[in-house]
Parts: sequence; structure tokens; C-alpha cells
Amino acid sequence: MSQGIQAVPRPANEPVLEYRPGSPERTELEAELERQSSQIVEIPVIIGGEEIRTGRIAEVRCPHDHQKVLARYHEATPELVEKAIEAAGAAWNAWSELDHRARASLYLRIAELLVGPHRARMNAATMLGQSKTCHQAEIESACELADMLRYNAYFLDQLMRQQPVGDPISAEWNTMEYRALEGFIFAISPFNFTAIGGNLPLAPAVMGNTVVWKPAETQMLSAWYLMQLYREAGLPDGVVNMIPGHGPTLGPPALTHPDLAGVHFTGSTATFQQIWKTVGENIANYRAYPRIVGETGGKNFVVAHPSADRQALVTGLIRGAYEYQGQKCSAASRAYLPESMRDEFLDRFTEQAATITMGDTSDFSNFMGAVIDERAFEKVTGYQALAREDDACRVVVGGGADRSRGWFVEPTMIVTEDPKHRLMQEEIFGPVLTVWFYPDDQYSETLELCGTTSPYGLTGAVFANDRLACEQAYRALRHAAGNFYINDKPTGAVIGQQPFGGGRASGTNDKTGAGSNLLRWTSMRTVKETFSPPKDYRYPFLSA
Repeated sequence: MSQGIQAVPRPANEPVLEYRPGSPERTELEAELERQSSQIVEIPVIIGGEEIRTGRIAEVRCPHDHQKVLARYHEATPELVEKAIEAAGAAWNAWSELDHRARASLYLRIAELLVGPHRARMNAATMLGQSKTCHQAEIESACELADMLRYNAYFLDQLMRQQPVGDPISAEWNTMEYRALEGFIFAISPFNFTAIGGNLPLAPAVMGNTVVWKPAETQMLSAWYLMQLYREAGLPDGVVNMIPGHGPTLGPPALTHPDLAGVHFTGSTATFQQIWKTVGENIANYRAYPRIVGETGGKNFVVAHPSADRQALVTGLIRGAYEYQGQKCSAASRAYLPESMRDEFLDRFTEQAATITMGDTSDFSNFMGAVIDERAFEKVTGYQALAREDDACRVVVGGGADRSRGWFVEPTMIVTEDPKHRLMQEEIFGPVLTVWFYPDDQYSETLELCGTTSPYGLTGAVFANDRLACEQAYRALRHAAGNFYINDKPTGAVIGQQPFGGGRASGTNDKTGAGSNLLRWTSMRTVKETFSPPKDYRYPFLSA
């Protein structure tokens, strides 16, 4: 235990490097891309620090060059899930009892190693394995993850300082203790953000919990490098145990285990609902009620008022809909625009969209890469086909796809005459934006329509120069988005500045990037110490 009070420094967001031609960071990244492209990594199961090779091999392929094998990973088995839970339990005592200052210090060290010697490696793995451009990789696998680590260390320190109010007259001292949950946390992360793969296990762990982590199969390359980063930084064995493999195989033995203390999830709505159902069906079998924290996706909107800046709107929609191929939970997917700007908007948007480049993300001239795998390709192209075949829709931009080398889907913009069309309601998770033009005099009605059309409630934006119109949207769409943007795209939340998460079908809204998230991973104990306890059971009112 520390003999002093050391405050964790208030963090600043990690600066985003630009990777301009000839810059040192670009030269280093290009060399690392070449190195990783020329090798095939073998990824084991990692339990209690032990590398386990099961011989059940699956491959990680490059989405924009699906003949290129980047890694082969060993799939875990249900028996290994049990072993991972045991390893988490074995590490729990020492880790949960560790001074919070030591945990915070370790997180700051991980962050410094990440943005220092591990930066190019992590970005390259994300670019190759998840088909991100250098910019998209930099802003999250380096900067956002470093921000998560630093801010969680800071939030931990601030949380520990929140203590009960004392009574100067009473002969007592009241304190609050923030304990780890009893059991293990099951973290299930998606393919689309390396930073989420890092945060889902590490946010509970900073509170003293130990974790069984199942990364997405299509994120295994960067997941492997994350585990190497943790080991170099000094994270004790067993605090985070990585079990690669298929969710339906590995999920049930973890979710039904009596020691399940919590679930930290990002992924599909259907999967999250199944997790919740499984936990509910087994509720009598757990040691304690498991904490369930999840973020599942969205059908994110942009509403424009007639006063909106046209060019800012076009830029916001192109970036919001097409960056990272629309595979962001927050991606712009539906837009409500006034009829009076139809022709001007379509001209500007079509002109800008025609300049979008798509291809190998190792080519720094490309704005887009490929969708993650064949399954995603089939889903997104199915929505393109739906638009082509429906008389209520017109494909204005894109609409094509090419699977010959990579899973490439063109940036697509569809105009629909039906504001309740499936394309305006269902999450697509690809570079498809659907637009409905509303009568200019029906702005209020359009806000109501926007807020009730989709079951999701993750992100949304309003573009308007008229301040009253902004305020009207702010009030009308209060519950339609957990992250609401005024005159900006609905993506790109920054840790500490815009804590991220949504409600409704989008999840539990436990806000990544806020200290409140850490409260979900602790069980508080109140301690009252009385210095001069009473010696007579009788109260004064009993006096004669």
C-alpha cells in the first residue's frame, strides 16, 4: 500500500499524426506494413500467461486482398473457457487487492508503449486485418485506445476520492471502498475497432476485475498484438485471458458459469439480446447478479433544416457514411433533407462522391477499403439489390460491388420516396446512405418521424444555421440519440470529450469515455467506524 497520496495526472487526448508523404511516422508505418504483409502470424489461446495451441486452426485474411493470409489462430474449446475462468479466478486476489495507484500506473505505461514503440505495429495490424486507412487506424487503434487507458486511470483515481460526507459532531468516520466484482468479467469485442477490443477487457480490469476476453475472429491480428503489448507493459498473467474462436461455441460455457460477474459487450443487437436472455434464464445459478453492459449498433440519422450550410452537410454525410466503409456503430445511415435543397444537394454530393478512392489501404491515396468479410459483403450488397428492385428507391451514387480480389462495396447513396422504407429503419453496417426529402414546411413532423422510425438510439445530427431550428431538434430528438451532434457528422466521438453510447436498441448507454462506466465494474462497501460507541441501550426519550 502506498504511503502517500499521488494524483493521476489529468490526461490530454493523444495528438493524431497526419502521415504526410515523407514524414517519419509514414516511413515507419510503410516499413511495418511491408513487414506484416510478408509473414503469417501464429496466434495461440492465452490463458494465465500460457500460450496454448489447440491445432484447431482458423485463418485471418486481409479483407481488401482475401487471398492473403495474415495469421492463423488456434480456436479455443469449451474446456479452455473453463480453464480461462479458473486462471481469472487465480489472478483475482492479487489483482483486486493491488493498490489502485499501481493499476493506474500500469495503464499509463501501456498507453505510453502503445503510442511509442507499438504505434506503427498496432496501426499496421489494424490496416491489414480490418482494412482501415492509416487515418482511421491512427485515430482509434493508437489515439483512442491510449485515451481510454489514460482517462480510465484518471477516472479510477477520481472515483476513489469520492467519499461520504462526514459529520463533525458525530464520533465516527465514514468511508467508501470500491471493490472488484466477485467472479470474472466476460468481454466480447467486435471487429471494427481495435480500441474497443482493448477497452472492453481493460475498463473492468482497472477496477480490479479479471477477464476472459473473446475477440472477434476478424480482429484476431490486432488482438494478438494487444496481448503482446500488455505482456511487455507488465500486466500480470491471468488478468486478461484471450480465447479466440466462434461465439456460439465459447459463449455458453462462460455465460452460464456460476462465477460470471459481468458481461462487457459490443456487437449485434440479436447477439446481445441472446446474451441477456441466457443470463436471465440462469439468474438463480450465479454467485451475484451479473452486470450487463453492451453497445449494439444504430441506424444513425442526419436531419437538415432549410437553413443548413450545404457544403458542410455534404462533407458531414460523406465522411459520416463512408469512412471505414460505413462499418462504424455511429455511421450516418439515413438522412432527412428539405425538398428545396434536393437538386443542389444531389449535384454537390454526386460530384464529391465521384472523387472517393477505394482499394488497398496500404495505398495511402485510398479513402476507403473493403468490408470485413464475405458475410458482410453479402449483407450489404443485398440492401443494394433491394434498392434497385424497389420502385420507391433510386440509386443515385454507387450501387456496385466487386468481390474478385477483396470485399469491395461502392459508396452508395439512395433516394427513397418512402420515409418508412426498410432502408430507413434497419442497420446495414456498410457504405449505404438513404435519403428522404421532406416538404420544407414539415420540419417539426420530420423530427417526429426521425425519432420514431428506427428502434435504435445511438447517434444523430442536425445541420442548421437557424438556432431555433437547432434547439427544436435538440428537444424533439432528446431520446433518439445518446450522442447528438449539431452541425457535425454523427461519428468520431473523442474519449473524455464526447462519452459514447446510446439507448433503446443500441445498448445500455454506459458511456465509454466517462467515469460512470467504471461504476458498473465495482461493488461498493460503506465502512463506518465509531470512535466512542454507546454503552447504554436506552435513548434519551426513555428518561422519566
